[in-house]
Amino acid sequence: METEQAPVDEALGPLNQQIADLIGQGEAAIGSLFRPWIAYQIAIIAVLFLCVHLLALWLRPQVGNWLRSREGWPKWKLRIGLIVQRRVRMILFVLGIWTIVWIMREITWPSRSYLLTIAGNLATAWLFIAFATRLIVNPFARGLVRYGAWIWVTLSILGLTDEVQALLDSLALTIGESRLSLWVLLKAFVLVGLLITVARLVASSSAASIRRNEDISPSMQVLAVKFLQVVLFGSAFFIGLKLVGVDLTGLAVLSGAIGVGLGFGLQKVVSNLVSGIIILLDKSIKPGDVISLGETFGWIQSLGARYVSVVTRDGKEFLIPNEDLITGQVVNWSHSNDFVRLDIFFGTAYGDDPHAVRRIAIEAAKSVDRVLSFKPPVCHIVGFGDSSVDYILRFWISDPTGGLTNIRGNVYLALWDAFQENGISIPFPQREVRVLPDSGTVAASEKLSEPEIR
Repeated sequence: METEQAPVDEALGPLNQQIADLIGQGEAAIGSLFRPWIAYQIAIIAVLFLCVHLLALWLRPQVGNWLRSREGWPKWKLRIGLIVQRRVRMILFVLGIWTIVWIMREITWPSRSYLLTIAGNLATAWLFIAFATRLIVNPFARGLVRYGAWIWVTLSILGLTDEVQALLDSLALTIGESRLSLWVLLKAFVLVGLLITVARLVASSSAASIRRNEDISPSMQVLAVKFLQVVLFGSAFFIGLKLVGVDLTGLAVLSGAIGVGLGFGLQKVVSNLVSGIIILLDKSIKPGDVISLGETFGWIQSLGARYVSVVTRDGKEFLIPNEDLITGQVVNWSHSNDFVRLDIFFGTAYGDDPHAVRRIAIEAAKSVDRVLSFKPPVCHIVGFGDSSVDYILRFWISDPTGGLTNIRGNVYLALWDAFQENGISIPFPQREVRVLPDSGTVAASEKLSEPEIR
């Protein structure tokens, strides 16, 4: 039992010593609190905090009312004002503590303001971190970075970084020749998080610049933004691990094995991803195009990595997988241009002059707002029906996103009004029924008409 216990004691020896050192420093710090000048400085900090808290309760509504009166200010100024309003207590505390430190150094020894200086450094660092982390959009990431930075700055100002680092480094797990400590994990997490944050900022600014470039087509803009995001975030992740000292050779082998497994298990997902890249490269569809796929008709709102968002006229948003757009038959109403030709059919009576009907129908179509005048409508006879002369009226529009059914309805209304004004009739089927005298129908009708004899 003693031989088995010896390695455990040797492994835990440095850890126990570091914990003992931290406890000793904490006891020394607690013991120093009972010195007169230390107690005075603590009392000064407490009184200052109470005064600042009461002043902030009065000042914060005043600042809020003043900001509400700034109607012409841009949004970024108002956001800074809101941040200042929320942090007014900390700002007043920083100003007050450094004013007291300056006065104490002028009237007494610097050692008697030592604790006040530490409090001022901590408050200033916390205030700076609170303002700096407002640049992080994600609330979870912002809170994580903020509290992590506060802990690290506090340890740095108190001079405890070496002890804490040694303590975290002693908590390690050895796997073969690799040693993974809590300090390495924490450092990797911080470095990767910072690099990903920088990559996010660069990607956002670059994406805005790409979208403002009118020389790049919408589909190529989406492709460029997606490719830039993958490169930046992937580089940030691997560079962060490399800076920490993680061997990426084993990670490459592991990622290759995982990739093969995912390739078999997620064939549909991979197919949609590849199909999305093909769609962006061949520019077959792009945001804003009007497409028909089966019974779905609408315009493309966005191109995603796995699906395409199509919004219909009734407000429904269909998420169509990219693979369906590659393998299915898609009608792109605005692929090469936005011009769309529509056909409507109607009929008039045989007594109406067909030349006049064609002329009136063309003029009626031209009177509708969305019908193009430089691509004039045409009207042709397509047949002689049982009760009408049948026509086809063709016209062009340049805004299919505005809808197709509504423009057809407007043209039909214009035809109705024009035909009513010019005396042209729209026939409907009529049937003439003749009853022959020697048929069984006459006998049956006469039998039904005889009075019933009871």
